[in-house]
Amino acid sequence: MKKGNINVSVENIFPLIKKFLYSDHEIFLRELISNATDAALKLKHISRTGKEKIELNDPKIEVKIDKKGKKLHIIDEGIGMSAEEIEKYINEVAFSGAEEFLEKYKDSAKDTGIIGHFGLGFYSAFMVSSKVEIISKSYKNKPAAHWTCDGSPNYTLDKSDKKTRGTEIILHIDKDSKEFLEESRISELLIKYNKFMPIPIKFGTKEETIPLSKDAKKDEKPKTITVDNIINNPKPAWKKQPKDLKEEDYKEFYRELYPMQFEEPLFNIHLNVDYPFNLTGILYFPKITNDLNMQKDKIQLYQNQVFVTDNVESIVPEFLTLLRGVIDSPDIPLNVSRSYLQADGAVKKISAYITRKVADKLASLFKKNRGDYEKKWNDIKIVIEYGMLSEEKFFEKSEKFALYPSVDEKYYTYEELFNKIKAKQTDKDDKLVILYASDKEAQHSYIENAKAKGYEVLLLDSPIAGHLIQKLESSKEKISFARVDSDHIDDLIKKDDSKVSKLSDDQKTNLENMLKDIIPSEKYTVKLESLDNKDHPFIITTPEFMRRMKEMQQTGGGGMFGAGNMPDIYNLVVNTNSDLVVEILKTKTKKKQERLINQSLDLARLSHGLLKGEELTNFIKRSFEIIK
Repeated sequence: MKKGNINVSVENIFPLIKKFLYSDHEIFLRELISNATDAALKLKHISRTGKEKIELNDPKIEVKIDKKGKKLHIIDEGIGMSAEEIEKYINEVAFSGAEEFLEKYKDSAKDTGIIGHFGLGFYSAFMVSSKVEIISKSYKNKPAAHWTCDGSPNYTLDKSDKKTRGTEIILHIDKDSKEFLEESRISELLIKYNKFMPIPIKFGTKEETIPLSKDAKKDEKPKTITVDNIINNPKPAWKKQPKDLKEEDYKEFYRELYPMQFEEPLFNIHLNVDYPFNLTGILYFPKITNDLNMQKDKIQLYQNQVFVTDNVESIVPEFLTLLRGVIDSPDIPLNVSRSYLQADGAVKKISAYITRKVADKLASLFKKNRGDYEKKWNDIKIVIEYGMLSEEKFFEKSEKFALYPSVDEKYYTYEELFNKIKAKQTDKDDKLVILYASDKEAQHSYIENAKAKGYEVLLLDSPIAGHLIQKLESSKEKISFARVDSDHIDDLIKKDDSKVSKLSDDQKTNLENMLKDIIPSEKYTVKLESLDNKDHPFIITTPEFMRRMKEMQQTGGGGMFGAGNMPDIYNLVVNTNSDLVVEILKTKTKKKQERLINQSLDLARLSHGLLKGEELTNFIKRSFEIIK
């Protein structure tokens, strides 16, 4: 038996801390499974080179719990280690076996999938163990070795009677980590971190029923056999070529990723690039709800099929964190700060690539089947609008696939919309005004007024539509947006100069004085106008600037007013061409005039969604009195 001290030099301790000073102790299992996977992949690679004769079979990894003995076993059938290799790779903490192997076979090992970044994650085992044993036999014809360490620099290294190739790690779980002796906890971690590892992982056994053959006898019963419980899928869809996958394969993989998600994805994007960086993956567009926080953190980041995190904001553009799926890349640096990731050149290239692939896919879907794309628009628009706001390159590409729906469910590209409105507003020298509604039901009467004049009204009702409108106005020339109930639509839908007002100038003055006495000037700016629609005596519009300022305030914007202090100011357009307005002016009793004005004002407020609480109760009461 040999005894000695593990060589941990000062100059080598810092890389160790950087890589393995984990705040979450559960990471140990990921590290040990990764090392076992490396051992199997190395063996496969050596076998393929033909330089050495190896009886490969199909190596697997096994995880076993010995609850009574308070031990956890990780057993692989990989390359194994001799006593000399244990001395080199385990006792010399600075050395990374995976890195040395890749250097040795650098010309032929590029695609082996060896998890070199994890290096000697073996020492993470001591975060949960009072003692760790290694029993290993090399694939070369050398004696097996047995290494033991209690977490101090002291170790023992002796011969072992192990006959089969591979390595067994035995963790003596300490009393503070007994959760890792529970089958449910280990199963949870294996599925979380190792669900798609490239080597089969056995965890216990399970019963399987063999279906009867066509020739089975009537009284014959199906046989039940005991088989290995393989908890992972070694060949996930993202590691395959797109040409080898059908649409159902993508959907089946989505169900594997999100077993509790019952809705099918709308479509997918297969990522596959090997230059100037390595990246594979599949992204899915789910149906997006307005609760954006519930949608985030659904993309899983892997490194050579080892799960790393589902917080990918530093790698994936923020607007794409609303998607789902998998990204796998060995080129993303791990266990470093978010600010480091954001400044890393490779990460920036990966982010730009993903953005471009998503934009190209959307453009392709739109071009291939516009009708189907339009049907999906409401489910994907938030992602696209979010991307248009946050990524300039995506905004530039969006002209090929961004849609602007009307309240009548017609869909326009920006170019189509611009040309349609330009044809309608040929007499205007200033900016073209694009009308839109944010709430089809609440703004129904305003929409109908605009449509009666022949104007197209868009339906822009996503939570970020207001910000998108400002982006479009600042990026496109000669356009402005006006909500259908705003004061900016006055030039389009209110005046009819061919009609003569039913009121004389004196009558208008009397009406103005009457309205000033009843309608609060601090809330309403009253305007007398002759409108062609006699059915609307009073119309409330919102000053576009003030409304936008309030919207910015609600979504985090600042401005000259503090949050929540923006005053509510409205325009009240009184239609002097309305029979009711003429009737109000002719009414002889002041009480009746006041009642008619308040009733007309409340009807306009009701139409604008402004009548609530006690004011709504008073309106209903007054309405019944008028009916009586």
